[in-house]
Amino acid sequence: MTPLHFSQPLWRRPPRALFAGEPISSPERVDLTVIGGGLQGLSTAYAAARRGLSVRVIEARELGEGASGLNGGQVIAGLKQDPDWLMQHFGQARGSALVDFAAGAADAVFDLIQTEGLDVEHVRSGWIQAAHTPAALVAAEERNRQWRARGADVMLLNGAEVALLTGASGYLGGWLDRRGGTIDPLAFVFELARLATQSGARIATATRAIGLRREGADWLVDTSAGYPVRSRSVVVATNAYSDRLVAGLARSLLPLHSFQIATAPLPPDLRETILPHGQAVSDSRRIVVYYRKSPDGRLVFGGRGRMAEPKNETDWDHLQRAMLRLFPALEGVTIEHRWFGRVAMTPDQLPHVHEPERGLLAVAGCQGRGVGLMTALGPRLVDYIQGGDPAALPLPLTPIRPIPFHSLRALGVGVAIAWYRMLDGMEG
Repeated sequence: MTPLHFSQPLWRRPPRALFAGEPISSPERVDLTVIGGGLQGLSTAYAAARRGLSVRVIEARELGEGASGLNGGQVIAGLKQDPDWLMQHFGQARGSALVDFAAGAADAVFDLIQTEGLDVEHVRSGWIQAAHTPAALVAAEERNRQWRARGADVMLLNGAEVALLTGASGYLGGWLDRRGGTIDPLAFVFELARLATQSGARIATATRAIGLRREGADWLVDTSAGYPVRSRSVVVATNAYSDRLVAGLARSLLPLHSFQIATAPLPPDLRETILPHGQAVSDSRRIVVYYRKSPDGRLVFGGRGRMAEPKNETDWDHLQRAMLRLFPALEGVTIEHRWFGRVAMTPDQLPHVHEPERGLLAVAGCQGRGVGLMTALGPRLVDYIQGGDPAALPLPLTPIRPIPFHSLRALGVGVAIAWYRMLDGMEG
C-alpha cells in the first residue's frame, strides 16, 4: 500500500541493499512463478532459487509497500491458538507437526539474520502478552503451562514484573515468551529480496499479474508488462492484497487496517523505564494494542484502525489515546511518524493453505504473526512443490471458502471494532 502524503513509516531500507529488480521484457518460462513480493513470496522465492529452481517474482507495487514492510516488526512464535487446541483440532500427527512448526517460526527469522549476516536491526529479548483482566490472566497461565510442557523458554509474569519490564500501568500480569523479539521489517524485506536475487530469482516490481490460466501441464500468468510468464507451479502470495486472480480467495478473507505511530526519540529517563530490555508487547484487549521500542529509542505503538483508508492525521488519534492510557508520562511527547498497512483475518483465525488446482498454491491469514510464520513457511511450500507430499506442509490443504455476504461481513467487523474499543476503554 503506497503511503499517503501524511503517512510516514518509521522503517527504512538497509543502506547497503543490493537488491536489483529485473522487469519482464519478453515472454518467460520458469519453474516457479511467485505472485507477491512480501515476506511469504520472497521467502518462497529464496528457498526455491537456492534449490536450483528458476523463479520469477511478480510484485504489483514496490517492495515493502504492503504489510510486510509496514508492520510493527514483532516476531512471535506460535499461533493464536494454544498447542492443546491445535492437537485436538487437527489430530495427533498433524497437530503435533503444526505445533512444532509454529514453535520454530521466530527461529526462522533470527537464524536467517544471523547465518546470512543480514543488515537488519533486531533484538531478541522476548515477546510479552500482557493481561488486563482476571480472565486474560487465567488464559496466560494456561498458555504458559502448555508451552512449558513442550520445553519452550517461557514464563508467567505477575503485575509488578509486567510493570517493570514494560513501564506501562494497568496490567494484572502476563506471559513472557523468550523466543520472540523485534526486527526492522522493511530492512528484512529488502534483505530477503537480496538473498533471493543473489540465488538466481528475478523480481519484477510495479508489475501486476492480470490473468492466470492453465495451459496443459503449465500455468500461464499474464502481466501488466505485456508479456506472459509460463511455469509448472505458481504460488499466490498476495494475502490481504488478494484480488480476483484466484477465484474466491479475496472473499475468503476479512481485510483490516493496522495503524501505527512512533514517538520522537524518548528522553533518557523515559528510555530507561519504558521497555528497558527491549521486549515486544501485545495485550489482551479485544482490540489488541501492541508496542515496542525502535533502535533509536522511539516508542512504536500500533493497533486496529478504521476500515477505510485514513484521510488525515486524526485517524491515528485513537492510538495516541491508548498509548497515554498505558504511559501517562508520554503526555507532550511528539508523534513523529504515522503509517498503516492492510492485513487479512480468517474467520477461524488460522492461516489457510489452498491448492485450488494442481500446481497452484495460495496462502493467506497471518493473524498478527506474519513475520515469523511467512518466513518459516516459504521453504515448506517449496518442499511440497518439489515432492508433492501434503505432509511437507505444516497446515492441511483446504478448499477456498468465500465468506457469505462478504461485503456486509466486512462492514460488521468495522462496527464490532468500534464497539470493542469502547468496551476496552471502559475496562481501563
